[in-house]
Formats: sequence, structure tokens, C-alpha cells
Amino acid sequence: MRRLEVIAPGRLEWVEGVTARIAADDDVIVRPIASTTCDLDRAIIAGFTPFAFPFAVGHEGVGEVVDCGPGVQGVAPGDLVVIPWHIWCGTCDRCSAGLTSHCRNVPRHAMYGIPLGGDWGGLFDDLVRSPWGGRALVPVPPGVSARAAASAGDNLTDAWRAVAPTLAAKPDASVLIAGGTPSVGVFVAMHAAALGSGRVLYVDPGPARRRLVTTLGVETRTELPEPGEVEFDLVVDAGANAQQLADALALVAPGGRCHSVGIYFGDRTTMPLLTMFMNSTTFTTGRADVGHSIPQVLDLILTGAIDPLPIYSHEIAWDDAPAALAGSPDKPIVERERLLTSPR
Repeated sequence: MRRLEVIAPGRLEWVEGVTARIAADDDVIVRPIASTTCDLDRAIIAGFTPFAFPFAVGHEGVGEVVDCGPGVQGVAPGDLVVIPWHIWCGTCDRCSAGLTSHCRNVPRHAMYGIPLGGDWGGLFDDLVRSPWGGRALVPVPPGVSARAAASAGDNLTDAWRAVAPTLAAKPDASVLIAGGTPSVGVFVAMHAAALGSGRVLYVDPGPARRRLVTTLGVETRTELPEPGEVEFDLVVDAGANAQQLADALALVAPGGRCHSVGIYFGDRTTMPLLTMFMNSTTFTTGRADVGHSIPQVLDLILTGAIDPLPIYSHEIAWDDAPAALAGSPDKPIVERERLLTSPR
């Protein structure tokens, strides 16, 4: 079985590995057919993260079910499924409480695409094993393509989680997105517009992303507003830029919230705590607990409320992935043909 591994910065190779097989009654074997890179993957491939090479990469994708253990219910061979980036059982106290990336029944931090909590392979591999697959995998509804759902296992749903709770509590809430990475900030803008935010401002120096966000009817700028110029009920940090985060926190309205989907390696990110105190700002961050939220995002795709397809920057054939991903494309979609047809 082939695994796509990062061997060294900017170098990926197909490597022969142990074939994924049923190991427990509730295991499911999945063949990824449409996978993409998380914004973090570009930093991983470039060697800008602390993870030691080599290891299998990739944790956003859709696959077809090829085999199920005898205890599996909910999916069957041939079904098209979103593969959540994290490994989760769906029934422990943490999974039940929504902390699906902190499942008690696997080693801490277990996930695809980075060797944390064991080696679970990556979503460019020929096959992957999904424990508790009948609960952990999310069927793709008819009418939603594999490529449209490819990012739903991480970035697309993480972006929904960044804005949906605030907009559910205050439907006309204003939203500022401090962008700068290839996809997640654009996804946040997409969800904010679809969910009816009163005002959405997307800030990013990247002209291509601003042009794309403008097509959503969202206002864009290259720089954050000046303090005192305007304030927002919700600020989403999607740029992984420490100075931008500090500046954006000053724009949170009294009683408002800032949620960071950025990942900061190191523990010395400076935050304006006095300003946050004076404004009663709530700050949240954390791993993307997407398990229970993926169906809502798939429904938004199905109804046409959101369309992730314009965000994909490159179309790549599966066998070409090593060389293509080494070039750090912004948000590529890597695809291959299905082998099975769902009996449902």
C-alpha cells in the first residue's frame, strides 16, 4: 500500500507501507478519492513546523468505503464519506460533549496526517483505517460532490464553527476576519455571509483572496481598521500572524468575542490583556472539534448556501501529488476515480 510521506522540507514521496486492514469489529477501511491540503500542511511540507520527518501527510478528504467490520452500522462499502481529521469514538464523555478532537478512547491528539497520538497515516494514502467508522465517518449526501466536500473534515467546518455560535445567538452580529492564509479565512467569510451576518469585513494583503471574497458580497481591505474607527461583535483570527491578532483584538466590541483558528508554534504570543479586560473580551482557540458539525456544513453545500469549489487553486491527478504538493500550491484538490458504487 502506498503512503504519501514528507521526507524532508519540500520533498514528498510515495512510500510502501502496511496495508490498512480491519482490526476491530467497528473498523471501516476507506479509500480517499478527493483530498486537499489544510492551511497547516503547506507549513509542514515547507519544514516550518516542529514535526520530525518522515511521516504521512494529509488530513482533509473524502473517500469511498471499501470494507467494514462486522459490527459497523451507518456506512457500507461503496458509500462516499467525509473523513474527519481527528480520530474519535463518538460516545465517550468528551465526544458527547463536542470535544471530538479529544476523544478519551484514543491516545491524546490522535489524527491523520501528523504523527500525534500514533501513526494513523494520511489522507493521500491508498487506504486508511477509521476506528468506530460507522459513527466517526460522515456520509456525503446525494447532490454533493466529493470535491465540494473535500475540506469539510477540517478547514471548511472549522470556519463554520468560528462564526455559527455567535450568529445563532445574535443573527445580525458584525464579523471581522483577519485573514492571510490560503483558505480558512475565506471559508469564514463564506459562512458569515451565508449565515446572515450584519456586516462582514475581510482583511488580507493577498489580492487573489480578496477578489474571491468580494464575489461573496463581502467588504475587503488590505489592512485592519484603526482602533476606534469601528468595532465588531466577532473577530476571527485566521492569519496565524501574532501582530495582526494583537491589533485585531483591539477591534472587538465590548462583550464581544475573538476566536482564533490560527496555529502559533511557541508559547510567547503577546496579547493586549488590559484592552481585553476593559472591553470584557472573550477569547477562544483550540483544535477543530468538527465531528458533530460536519453534517450542518454538508447541508449548506447541498442547499447552495455555500460553494467551496472556487477556493481550490489547482486540480492535481492523484499520482502527481508528490511533485505538485512540493510546490506549495495554495489549496489544491487531488483526485482519483471511484472504484465502487454505493448499494444504497
